[in-house]
Amino acid sequence: MLWFVIPAALILAALAAVYIVYRVAFYAPLPHREDIYDIPKEEQYQDQRELMVSLIREMDAIPYEEVNIISYDGTPLFARYYHVADGAPLQIQMHGWRGSAIRDFCGGNKLAREAGLNTLVTDQRAHGRSGGTVITFGLRERYDCLAWARWAAERFPGVPITLAGVSMGSSTVLMAAGLELPETVRGVIADCPFSSPAEIVKKVCRDWHVTPAVGYPLAALGARLFGRFDLGGTDVLCQIRKAKVPVLLLHGEDDRFVPCQMSRDIYDACPTEKRLVTFPGAGHGLSYIVDPEKYADAVRQFLRDIRADASSVRPTTEENAI
Repeated sequence: MLWFVIPAALILAALAAVYIVYRVAFYAPLPHREDIYDIPKEEQYQDQRELMVSLIREMDAIPYEEVNIISYDGTPLFARYYHVADGAPLQIQMHGWRGSAIRDFCGGNKLAREAGLNTLVTDQRAHGRSGGTVITFGLRERYDCLAWARWAAERFPGVPITLAGVSMGSSTVLMAAGLELPETVRGVIADCPFSSPAEIVKKVCRDWHVTPAVGYPLAALGARLFGRFDLGGTDVLCQIRKAKVPVLLLHGEDDRFVPCQMSRDIYDACPTEKRLVTFPGAGHGLSYIVDPEKYADAVRQFLRDIRADASSVRPTTEENAI
């Protein structure tokens, strides 16, 4: 009898391990309302906590219009629309993994408003008030971004649109750049993106002192069995090679979650007009907080560039990269 019991026990233990990894990495049960004031406990964030909380309070107090759409696979999506001026350019903003729209864009949304942009601040699937329970690191979320872009192009015909993201949200908008976006989408702004869902999972495995040779197969199997998606199905590098719009990459040089090198790899793979700006001493998603003037200058210049005549030639540049 042991010949049957022992293998069955091992299989069950392996499946339990796979499910635990899946729950940690990809599963977001309902309800999944994030605390917008939940600042990460790492030292890099706590040093900037007072400023971040101030920016979050400022954004949370601004009136907005609730927007609801249905994505390609039937998932309901929610966003906040902030109106600055009739006919103004629109920026669609997508937050990071297990983050919240208001927390992750407390700085970026302020900058967009000050630049005269209307903004659509989305709750990613499996976050906030959007539906779904599975986070796919941008693989399904890129189609949600496409759905938002199509909604915006219909709601605001002829209005220039930029896609902006932070962390997983930035990888989402970069992968969406490889899709057939509406013609009114003029550019992509990506703050601290990872270059590949698979590679960021492997990097996190190393951070947690788990060999990727063990951790990644567990995560990939969990994604396949329980999340019904292929973690290695594509990546940012593959999708950005199909991009047709200019790209601005922003990354903190002291990012301890998503290595700054990933933005450099994306920069090298991008075939369109592009710019990479890095920020010494800035941690993950903290570039605006650490150096708001430099960050604002980079974004405003990019917005001016993409408003210029499409036939003009603008140089590609890489700043402060090692």
